[in-house]
Amino acid sequence: MKNVRQKKIIEIITMKDIETQEELRDELQSFGFDVTQATVSRDIRALGLKKESVPGKGQRYVSKITSSAVSSDSYKSVLKAGIISIEPAENLIVVKTVAGVAMAVAAALDNLEVEGLIGCIAGDDTIFLAVRSHTYTESVIKAIRRKIDE
Repeated sequence: MKNVRQKKIIEIITMKDIETQEELRDELQSFGFDVTQATVSRDIRALGLKKESVPGKGQRYVSKITSSAVSSDSYKSVLKAGIISIEPAENLIVVKTVAGVAMAVAAALDNLEVEGLIGCIAGDDTIFLAVRSHTYTESVIKAIRRKIDE
């Protein structure tokens, strides 16, 4: 149960800006984990979570755990739930997302390791994908759509 809960914590802080232990406890409880603040505190310590500043918004928990700690199923669910549209623009791809989840979707896209995809820049509801050249644009879009449809 502890491992499942800790994976869910990583998933939550990847998808949302969580500033306090109480917010994290509430999120966990919304997923059916009956936890106390003390349990959340121990999990934060065990996972090595740190707080980073978010310009204009306070702070949030972040993890140094590698992407392999979060299952590919979690990334697929983030892609499915978050992406609204994908549009090519020469050697860029513009991905529109649900408001507030662009960073989580960008992290999931980075995890895909698609040939030709160099990197992502995420805002609140828009992501720009840099593609090695315009010849890769369609294959990158197809790879993303395949992952969403899996």
